[in-house]
Amino acid sequence: MSSLTESNVSEVRAFNRFYTKVIGALQAGMLDSPYSLTEVRVLFELARTGSMETGELRGLLGLDAGYLSRILTRFEGDGLVARERSASDARRQLVMLTPAGAEVFAGLDRRQSEEIDRLLAGLPGPDQERLVSSMAAIRRLLGAQEKREAVVIRPPRPGDLGWVVFRHGELYSSEYGWGIDFEQLVARIVGELDLSRDAGWIAEVDGERAGCVFCVRQDDTTAKLRMLLVEPSARGHGIGRRLVDECLRHARAMGCKRITLWTRDNLVSARRIYQAAGFTLESEEKGVENGVEVTDQVWSRDLSATS
Repeated sequence: MSSLTESNVSEVRAFNRFYTKVIGALQAGMLDSPYSLTEVRVLFELARTGSMETGELRGLLGLDAGYLSRILTRFEGDGLVARERSASDARRQLVMLTPAGAEVFAGLDRRQSEEIDRLLAGLPGPDQERLVSSMAAIRRLLGAQEKREAVVIRPPRPGDLGWVVFRHGELYSSEYGWGIDFEQLVARIVGELDLSRDAGWIAEVDGERAGCVFCVRQDDTTAKLRMLLVEPSARGHGIGRRLVDECLRHARAMGCKRITLWTRDNLVSARRIYQAAGFTLESEEKGVENGVEVTDQVWSRDLSATS
């Protein structure tokens, strides 16, 4: 195991230990109830669906058949669930909450919401947003069995331009050490957009903003690709190339013969996208961004050539 892998494994294990303590999974009963985390999850699935075949419930939660049977037997003894044979297949067994079970679950569900509300109340609004966004990213990245929603590429809506400035400033600061000057540059570019003539696109994954790009007319025959960004959680799925293709199509539709872009040599993933889309390096120049040495580059391509 490499040192990087060992470090990642240790960090995930540390997070698991921390979060199981936060949600009370180490206690004998969840939310001061006599039921474990697994048992409360079984109640949740039954409340959500109304009734389920025991085999379906076992597969959904990844439980051993004997373990689930013991849980359901306990619930029956407490008057929380009822079991019956399926009308369509007598070999299958259905399980559902009783009215008493629904009442018990409603109380647990309410207390859990109250606990989460108290947890979030201890954080400022921006930190709440970061926490919730990070949790959503964890679900997307580790939910390999869940169907990923299609990527949506759409025009900007109110609020998107502010997000473009915010994410450029935050992301490039954390990944490359660029500072406020870079964020102000992006803000100026956004402020100069004329969306009656220029065009932009926002990429969404699972309903969350995941990327952006803009196409600006530079002169009568030249367009400029600006502010390409793809969120780290959405990289590797072809979103950057799709955004660039939108720019190329729009520039051709405007009658432009050439398109240019400005980037930096350390943006390796972006450069690969540009090269794959037919751009070639035109010029480069050394510079400094927030005390960090950078190499500014201009790339271009002839729009009469095929992609």
